[in-house]
Amino acid sequence: MSTISQQNPPHSFHIPVMGLGYTVDSPIKVAHLGISSVISIMDDQLLEMMRKIYSEKHHLEFHPIHEKEEDSRAKRITAFLDLTHYLVDKQLDEVKNFENLDSPLLQKYIQLLPDNHPLVGLVKSLEGKEISEKERIEIQNLIKPGKIDINIMTKVDKINYDENGNPLSREYSDALSALRGYANSKLESSVIFSAGMNPALFAYAENFEDFFPDDSGNIKKKICLKVSDYRSALIQGKFLAKKGLWVSEFRIESGLNCGGHAFATDGFLIGPILEEFKSNRSELKSSILEICNKTLSERGNNSIQENQELKITYQGGIGTSEEDHFLRSHYELDGTGWGSPFLLVPEATSVDQDTLNRLLKAKQSDYFLSAASPLGVPFNNLRTSSGEDQRKARIEKNRPGSPCYKKFLSFSTEFTEKPICTASRQYQNLKAKLFQKGEASAESFQDTLEKDCLCEGLSAPAILANGGTPKRNLNAVTICPGPNLAYFKGTFSLQEMVDHIYGKISLNLDANRPHVFIKELQLYITYLKNELEKVGPEINARKQSYFEKFKSNILDGMDYYKGLIQEYTPDTDEILDKMKSQMNQIWQELDELLPKQAVNA
Repeated sequence: MSTISQQNPPHSFHIPVMGLGYTVDSPIKVAHLGISSVISIMDDQLLEMMRKIYSEKHHLEFHPIHEKEEDSRAKRITAFLDLTHYLVDKQLDEVKNFENLDSPLLQKYIQLLPDNHPLVGLVKSLEGKEISEKERIEIQNLIKPGKIDINIMTKVDKINYDENGNPLSREYSDALSALRGYANSKLESSVIFSAGMNPALFAYAENFEDFFPDDSGNIKKKICLKVSDYRSALIQGKFLAKKGLWVSEFRIESGLNCGGHAFATDGFLIGPILEEFKSNRSELKSSILEICNKTLSERGNNSIQENQELKITYQGGIGTSEEDHFLRSHYELDGTGWGSPFLLVPEATSVDQDTLNRLLKAKQSDYFLSAASPLGVPFNNLRTSSGEDQRKARIEKNRPGSPCYKKFLSFSTEFTEKPICTASRQYQNLKAKLFQKGEASAESFQDTLEKDCLCEGLSAPAILANGGTPKRNLNAVTICPGPNLAYFKGTFSLQEMVDHIYGKISLNLDANRPHVFIKELQLYITYLKNELEKVGPEINARKQSYFEKFKSNILDGMDYYKGLIQEYTPDTDEILDKMKSQMNQIWQELDELLPKQAVNA
């Protein structure tokens, strides 16, 4: 059996993590076809259920890991990742062990490739010929798997307790246990840290030799940081470098034009952010390399080689091959992420049929930035999801909140000494009593009622899509697509979506879909309007200063786009004219904001 390694995969795009369950088995579906994807490993209970499902599908022996077993969370994560590794390895062998050039698996692999991939040209030159053993080996060497990357959301890191209610030591917290589970797995891939810095988690990586270069300079388990701006990339990169840990990739994500949790910047737009990365790329690498190698030298470890990769990629709201090509060429990116559109590709992600039907019927207004997340971070949501239906039905029955079984998002100590989740029935009942006594504002109580159980809602679709039944029949699904998905209609085959990305075909998108830059700009204007509405007609000087800075940053970004359109033509004249018209409209909207606000010094 071949070994899945860190060779660069053949595709220029990857499928980012989506929710807890939507991409949990994506590597099993697409990695053998050369496509990289990302698994969330935050829900060990989901991973255990999926390991059982896939073991049964492939007639493999399944030994359950009970939650009361010591270090069960890390062990479950390791077990699922090792099963994924095994299944992808097995499928990759099936692709490589082709009988002839017409073998269906080989042809499927080749047809997905971009036209300029060397394997496409090689196989074409050999058509109709008897291939030699040397040519067979040459073909096999060009067949590379997609990466099986994993995601740890750094903020999801609650402390856990033993059976007697005593807190366990720090290494048993959710995030550190997840990292240990990945570190102990057979995977050679990357861990993507998202949602900002977690010093304890970052430092914990020092305990595992796979995060450091071996004698040949190879790093088996690489670190990728998901960031929203250059400053955070530099700060986090240097923090890790001081511990001898190399960041192999900075994965830039739009603050608002993305799925899942939205970490809005202070009005900094993605175009200027990408430009800053492009301009400072060499300095970023050299400064981190110097710090990292100094630490490694002091510890007697192998150093990071000068040619060690430091990739810059982008994800968030990309919808056409023209946008993809422009982003990669103009900003010299090493790749792009296509997330939400793949929710409409059953061959690549796990979306239950009911939720898929709801997506297909959804209008643009059904996609909204909600307060559903117990983390207190804006969360992209779908108004028509079964999860939203369930949340509203519970409120109508005067039983708001969710039963809290998994407790991954239990962080509030407002009412209890031991943290509980703000989406839980316990918390919402306590908040309701405060409101009834007049000790909580209507606004605060309404915000509480919007909280939803993401632990169950984001994991259920994977189980349902694979023919299983979630525990306790909690079948309601929460889905967190980016706003870009509103412009895609219909379900698509994997071939169709990949061909669309590479410009071989064009899927019929909504004609009103704005350019990726314009859409993000529109989202920031809406976000600013909503924030202004929250504070009302009178705001203090500090808030006024924040909003003025926010507006100034947007205006600077728009000036950048104006210059970009004039000096570089990223699209057709029709699209450019549309972009100019939309920007003029936004300029007028922005001009009307803030002057109406009265400053209360």
